[in-house]
Amino acid sequence: MRLLLIEDEVMLSDALVYILRKNNYSVDAVYDGIEGEEMAETQIYDVIILDRMLPGKNGLDVLKDIRKNKIQTPVIILTAMDSISNRVEGLDNGADDYLVKPFSTEELLARIRALGRRHVDFIQDENLKLASLIFDPQKGQIKCRGNTVKLTTKESQLLELLARNKNQVITKDQILDRVWGMDSDVEMNNNIEVYFSYLRKKLRKLNCGVKIETIRGIGYCLKEV
Repeated sequence: MRLLLIEDEVMLSDALVYILRKNNYSVDAVYDGIEGEEMAETQIYDVIILDRMLPGKNGLDVLKDIRKNKIQTPVIILTAMDSISNRVEGLDNGADDYLVKPFSTEELLARIRALGRRHVDFIQDENLKLASLIFDPQKGQIKCRGNTVKLTTKESQLLELLARNKNQVITKDQILDRVWGMDSDVEMNNNIEVYFSYLRKKLRKLNCGVKIETIRGIGYCLKEV
């Protein structure tokens, strides 16, 4: 699951990025409204976490404009503005949720999970079942016939992307956008196969009836064997 965090308080942003990544989310962080809107318009994110008071362009205007552009990515507004009128204004302009600062990280994680479940293009279940495999994206582990194997964060994100698009070919560009985002480059594109090699070894170790096929020159496809 890929998140966009638009928050100008650098210390808070860094802390949230650390917590979200620790919980197996991919996160891109930006610090002003103009860049945040540009990132949101790429439509590669499953949930946007948006501060209301931002330099360059305030969060409410960012929200209004992305909704005008038919971008339906779920948005959580983070703000210290806690009056009922402020909340109503945010929700009326397209926000899906509204979280007042200070807040608990447990509540933020719960709200992200809830929005992920409601998102039309990304259904966030607790576990994914594929052939004999049970995959827990949040814990980053796969189980089969009583045996458990731990995945790295990137392995878990790759498997989740393919599992939620079972039998569909996912291109390398789509993988770079969804798993690596702003960190992607030409060298990473050339090394994707290395990450899939490690993931395939772990799947073979469990002998769970799940196979990742390489579609030469295009991308990858997950199938139940």
